[in-house]
Amino acid sequence: MLPVTIRKYDRGDFTDLIALQQLSFPPPYPSELWWNEAQLTEHITRFPEGALCVEINGRIVGSMTALRTTIDDLKPHNWSTATDDGYIRNHESNGDTVYVADLCVAPEYRKLGLGKWLLQSMYETVVHLDCLRLLGVGRMPGYYRYMDTLTPELYVERVTNGMLFDPVITFMLRCGRLPIGIVPHYLEDEDSAHYGVLMEWKNPFKRSEWNGVHSSKIN
Repeated sequence: MLPVTIRKYDRGDFTDLIALQQLSFPPPYPSELWWNEAQLTEHITRFPEGALCVEINGRIVGSMTALRTTIDDLKPHNWSTATDDGYIRNHESNGDTVYVADLCVAPEYRKLGLGKWLLQSMYETVVHLDCLRLLGVGRMPGYYRYMDTLTPELYVERVTNGMLFDPVITFMLRCGRLPIGIVPHYLEDEDSAHYGVLMEWKNPFKRSEWNGVHSSKIN
């Protein structure tokens, strides 16, 4: 048993957060996509509710960063445009969607369900802010094994149906998020063939506003 705290991160956590990124996203993940202090400063200034970390025995072992926005699922976007290259200066204080910019857990702590608790905490933020949903694009790191035989859509469909396992998509499905679209060229990521899958969690308290708002789906 370990005491776990999920809280907002602040300026005093920056060094630990950058170290966490390096542990969580080793090469071939592009090192220029790790957080820097200027980005983290924007996070805690523009949307502190979306800047969360997990602390165990005084060590930060996980983090999650989001912004608030209004986004059209049918218009193509990538990580850079959706998150302002991680600076979230495009944060909209009245946006209807909480958009995930990043979620990471230190490798040695990934069997404790901390990523799920971070997501659950952000779901609470969605409800608290009266937003329609949480949205984000997940990597498809298992796709490289099937890219010669399956389209990205078919791969995600088989993972969703339980026929295949993907470490990111399967995790997000277990956390209650559902795939609603494929995003090409989302991030430089060879294992995913540079694809991502757009995944959504809808605020159950806004059910009357769901219909006709977002309609894209995996075919």
